[in-house]
Amino acid sequence: MEKDVVVIGGGPAGYAAAIRTAQMGGTSLLIEKNNLGGTCLNEGCIPTKVLYRNAEILKTLKNIENFGIHVDGYSIDIEKIQERKNNVIDKLRNGILQLLKKNKVEVLYGIGKIQDKNTVEVILNNGEIRNIRTKNIVIATGSTSARLPIEGSNNPQIFNNKTLLDFNKVSKSLFIIGGGVIGMEFANIFNEMGSEVTVAEFMPAILQQVDEDLIKRYKILAKKRGIHIHTSVKINKIEKDEKEFIITGENKDGEVIFKSEDVLLAAGRTPNLRRLNIEEMGINFDKKGIKVDERYMTNIPGIYAVGDVNGISMLAHSGSYQGIQVAERIMGNEDTLILPPIPSCIFVFPEISSVGITEKEAKDKGIKYKTSKFMFGGNGKALAMGEEEGLIKIIADSEDDTILGVQIMGAHASDLIHEGMIAVYKKMKCSEFSHTIHAHPTLSEVLSEAIMTVNKESIYS
Repeated sequence: MEKDVVVIGGGPAGYAAAIRTAQMGGTSLLIEKNNLGGTCLNEGCIPTKVLYRNAEILKTLKNIENFGIHVDGYSIDIEKIQERKNNVIDKLRNGILQLLKKNKVEVLYGIGKIQDKNTVEVILNNGEIRNIRTKNIVIATGSTSARLPIEGSNNPQIFNNKTLLDFNKVSKSLFIIGGGVIGMEFANIFNEMGSEVTVAEFMPAILQQVDEDLIKRYKILAKKRGIHIHTSVKINKIEKDEKEFIITGENKDGEVIFKSEDVLLAAGRTPNLRRLNIEEMGINFDKKGIKVDERYMTNIPGIYAVGDVNGISMLAHSGSYQGIQVAERIMGNEDTLILPPIPSCIFVFPEISSVGITEKEAKDKGIKYKTSKFMFGGNGKALAMGEEEGLIKIIADSEDDTILGVQIMGAHASDLIHEGMIAVYKKMKCSEFSHTIHAHPTLSEVLSEAIMTVNKESIYS
């Protein structure tokens, strides 16, 4: 039987597309070569957040006496940590499988290869080959860890973001190559677990997508916690002797040498285009990913690409949204496609989240803007929690008062950002937002005060 949709890839973008198609009365088949859930569930968002929670508890324990509580001693049980991480992954993976069954989505485990715009060849994991006829194909094969041209980086003892998740000891020292989201999240996790962490970033700043004011403050806080950050450093060679790794690089002053017990390569992600047959099919792509239009369709009608593989936004929630949008279009919902602002969350200490544009982006676009900041230290709930580090920065249009960007660094930033997302999405004016009442005492008051500060209306700034 011909399917309405065949989806290649069982990550957030892929299973969302398959399920939404079925919910709208279509027939869908999902192809996944390994485990359902993709990078996010199996080696990305979820396992790192499990470990982040461990680090969060350790951070609290280190400062527990500030709350008048004395703990005689504690230790880290790595076997138990790994067991808990794997249990969380298994529970969520089984949940996805049940959702697929509930919605009558057929699942095949193997490798999908596009033969033509209506046929996908599936090489099943047991060796069997099947050809599936379909009206539409959705490519959702995600991304893989990027590789760096560093001499010695192919040493199997060097960690990547996947292998480090299965650590069986806490390194005395950990050298991280890459100061993006992956590198900085691992830096914070292992710093709290007791590793001496050093981060080397090729670019002039870490976390390039975050507003400069927040990064300046974050680097100060990271240094206080013992994380050593080096920017504008090019790593050229990694060697290993009997005791440790020797990492050789260069900066503006010349050669630099670092030594560390372990090394993590955290150079970001690259779209996974292997074994799809896209070149032979004539599907347009470049190093950023498969090229798509505003409907996420490739240059071949009926073939779509969603999630990391199209390189638009390598975030799980963005991929899920794209998958749902494609399913809706395929099944006849021709409403205008609107891409809402995409919030970004970085789980470091303190958390960093953003939505909309930064001040630099406003400058680069020639927008006449105004900004404001409000510190977490001025918030009663933050002080009560012992989480006074951080700030919120607002970027607004100085001509029509529209909120253009929200940048948050502080406790629960990953939760607070969604109120900012709605403000940016709905093009709210600061004066409109100022008339919303936020319960006291809550962290959400920091956002309210930051927005009121734009027009100098805040009582507390």
